[in-house]
Amino acid sequence: QLVESGGGLVEPGGSLNLTCVTSGFSFDFHTMYWVRQAPGKELEWVADISDVGSAYYGDDVKGRFIISRDNRKGILYLQLRAVKPEDTGMYYCARDRYGNVRGQGTFVTVSS
Repeated sequence: QLVESGGGLVEPGGSLNLTCVTSGFSFDFHTMYWVRQAPGKELEWVADISDVGSAYYGDDVKGRFIISRDNRKGILYLQLRAVKPEDTGMYYCARDRYGNVRGQGTFVTVSS
């Protein structure tokens, strides 16, 4: 199970922290992903982090977002910094890059 939280309304340039609490599988052995879907657009890979903490980012978020994980607690994080209106969308924690196995999502709105 994957349960995201932390979404909400944030002004452009602001920050937000997303959390994904996991259960039911061996979290510490899996690469984990954040994907997002903007209104009217397809699902998009945002970032991923390996079981040992190697992180990779999409070009749109590189340098602004930080993905991290706590293997003891089975929790995945995404720090959003310097957000832009185009970051608006539903953010999902996922077990694959394409979001085939994902949670219910948490919505982020970037607006003034």
